[in-house]
Amino acid sequence: MIRGAAMSLTLRPTSRILSSFVGDRFFHSTPPLHQLFRYNPGSKHVSMQLSRTFSGLTDLLFNRRNDELPKTTRKRLKPGKLSPRRPVPGHIERPPYVKSKQPPGIASGPEVHDEKGIECMRASGRLAAQVLEYAGTLVKPGIMTDEIDQAVHQMIIDNGAYPSPLGYGGFPKSVCTSVNECICHGIPDSRALEDGDIINIDVTVYLNGYHGDTSATFFCGNVDDEGRQLVQVTKECLDKAISICAPGVELKKIGKTIQDHADKFRYGVVKQFVGHGVGRVFHADPVILHCRNNDSGHMLLNQTFTIEPMLTVGSFNPVMWDDDWTVVTEDGSLSAQFEHTILITEDGAEILTKC
Repeated sequence: MIRGAAMSLTLRPTSRILSSFVGDRFFHSTPPLHQLFRYNPGSKHVSMQLSRTFSGLTDLLFNRRNDELPKTTRKRLKPGKLSPRRPVPGHIERPPYVKSKQPPGIASGPEVHDEKGIECMRASGRLAAQVLEYAGTLVKPGIMTDEIDQAVHQMIIDNGAYPSPLGYGGFPKSVCTSVNECICHGIPDSRALEDGDIINIDVTVYLNGYHGDTSATFFCGNVDDEGRQLVQVTKECLDKAISICAPGVELKKIGKTIQDHADKFRYGVVKQFVGHGVGRVFHADPVILHCRNNDSGHMLLNQTFTIEPMLTVGSFNPVMWDDDWTVVTEDGSLSAQFEHTILITEDGAEILTKC
């Protein structure tokens, strides 16, 4: 996901990193992300400029910022200090959006690959999985999220790849670190992890012209039963969604499968952030909704896309911080996310982001 997405409805921004880094199926690559939202100076409200017949989803979009949140007994996250942008060696291939400095939207058309493309996707997915696994070993009380970013950044460039989030629409870091009530797109900073935190680490790498995108939520120290169950159920939602994937299957079955399982535990399912096609571009069609929906579309043989459900203990309504990236639950309740990049095969689906 960065914004995998965990991408925004385009939200786009707000999925804004699309998908999770963002998600609106009606906005494609031509308009930059900042044009998808309307912000009035002096106001705390951000509204989406929707088109066609999708205006009914406006109630799903952000409408409040962090200084308007209700009170909660949980200690709220606060922004820390950011370190300078980390350099990438000149010989490493950059995605086009880094060179142009223009934030893309979701590109039209699915990512369907030939044999060479599939092998490239396997390579990028494998590296993303290895980086994520390594990042998870660093999670412990006292480590700063910026230290996780530094380690991730170094491992990615050491393997000749580019950290896809870095420079995407102005995102300043190489990985997303979303702690506790942060739904997605948390920016690594000077905040140290505390005993009992949960943290989603979202890794995307650009290797040999292809993106591999994955995330997982990790325990920091002694996590309470509420947090552990949320994380477990979120992972189960992803696993169950992947298990129904195959050529010809309706894309909307992904959302139904996820929400059916989340409903058993009365968890909220975040609707504004979506999965997405991924491959030669970071975010492409199709938009993968994680809630029940009536979207058309079917899975295609040799197609690659992400599934990245975000579940919450309480409110699933997202609120964006003033950094225009960090998205938190409006009531401060815990949120968890898991993500894989998958390939649709003749027999079902192959998880590309596995070690």
